[in-house]
Amino acid sequence: MPASSRCCSPVEVCLLFIFLSVFCCFPAPCVAQSGADQMPSLRRDQALNMLKDGNETIKKQYYDSKFHGVDLDPRMQEAQKKIRESKSFSEALGVIAWDLDALNDSHTFFIPPPRPYDVQNGWEMGFVGDNCYITAVQPGSDAEAKGIKPGDQVMAIEGFRPARATLWKLHYAFNAIAPRSAMHLVVTGPKGETRQLEVKSAVIPLRQTLTSANDMWDIIRKYQNREQENKIRYANVGDIVIAKIPEFVFDDGEVERILGHGKDHPALVLDLRGNPGGQVDLLQHLLGGLFDHEVKIADKVGRKDTKPQMAKSHGSHYAGKLVVLVDGGSASAAELLARVVQLEKRGTVIGDRSSGSVMEAKLNFFGGGVGQDYAYGFEVTQSDLLMTDGKSLEHTGVTPDQLVLPTAEDLATGRDPVLAKAVETVGGTTTPEAAGKLFPVVWHKPIAW
Repeated sequence: MPASSRCCSPVEVCLLFIFLSVFCCFPAPCVAQSGADQMPSLRRDQALNMLKDGNETIKKQYYDSKFHGVDLDPRMQEAQKKIRESKSFSEALGVIAWDLDALNDSHTFFIPPPRPYDVQNGWEMGFVGDNCYITAVQPGSDAEAKGIKPGDQVMAIEGFRPARATLWKLHYAFNAIAPRSAMHLVVTGPKGETRQLEVKSAVIPLRQTLTSANDMWDIIRKYQNREQENKIRYANVGDIVIAKIPEFVFDDGEVERILGHGKDHPALVLDLRGNPGGQVDLLQHLLGGLFDHEVKIADKVGRKDTKPQMAKSHGSHYAGKLVVLVDGGSASAAELLARVVQLEKRGTVIGDRSSGSVMEAKLNFFGGGVGQDYAYGFEVTQSDLLMTDGKSLEHTGVTPDQLVLPTAEDLATGRDPVLAKAVETVGGTTTPEAAGKLFPVVWHKPIAW
């Protein structure tokens, strides 16, 4: 079947992890240098141990003791068989991801061992309404050279048609489980022209092991640089303060800086578009600075009990007008903040329906091998979160008070009608063209160690 006409059901996408591992072409220079994707008996044993650790962790920790009706033991036995038949280490890792995917839980997944290479695609995609678009193209990338542009609609990636509900699985599969040296894309431009393109990724080789304390400090410094790339950015439009928050992973003092920027200003816009969530305590702290009273975020429904999750008001709080922006890339803590603002009638939520990836989970890390030379982990859901209306946001998301969707032409020309609408809602004035220039795309530099 031609790549442009293949449409994956949710079941097919769940199996994508295995299909990718079998058929994908891994970055040849890195594999050739390191042998990291070969499958000697040691690697196979490692994969089987990872699978065992994952299943045992889920049985002990998963919030639903009935596992959504999934019988874990037969699933694990099938996964063991597939790993014993795997022809590469990456194929085995795909099997582990497939095993956990049976729970259909956005916050329960496998964190594979780091690979000896960093892969950068050079383009980003996301959903606007029911359609998937290229949202950014990195200057100097092969994507730019091939003529990929923001506003191109993504019809297929490696033969799979992206679906809103499972886009995160495509990102996970192609970026974490089976990174690619190139990807086949089918895109349709704003004028209706359809193209099939092989777009190469930038592959940065890394060392397989750290040999000294200096190596470790070098990595720490580079991760600190990445934190700088993800820092909160601010802009003012007249008396309106806009804070673009890429993720809920920052220094706790940053909450006070957000509120400080808003102080003495009549309106604050929190731009959470593309924000994947992060730390619960930062969400609580920020919400506490937006209310003059304690507010309930949700009820945490765990395996043994149900507990309220609260946000306590600060001594001083921001009392001005509030707008929260979300889109299909807003997930977890970002969605919780937007929904609390809605339910408490504290402000206005504008943009597109959010991801619907809202659970509370715990990270579990493991190590193995001689000198613990390979590390992996599992994130496992500890609680479902029921909002004060008694509903969960998992697989549903937050529907904005005002649905504002950029067009393909907006994406192509860099216009931001969503942010412009937010400014208008609180009494300000700007144009989509001017709004689109406030927060240019930040491309991550590779962490090459």
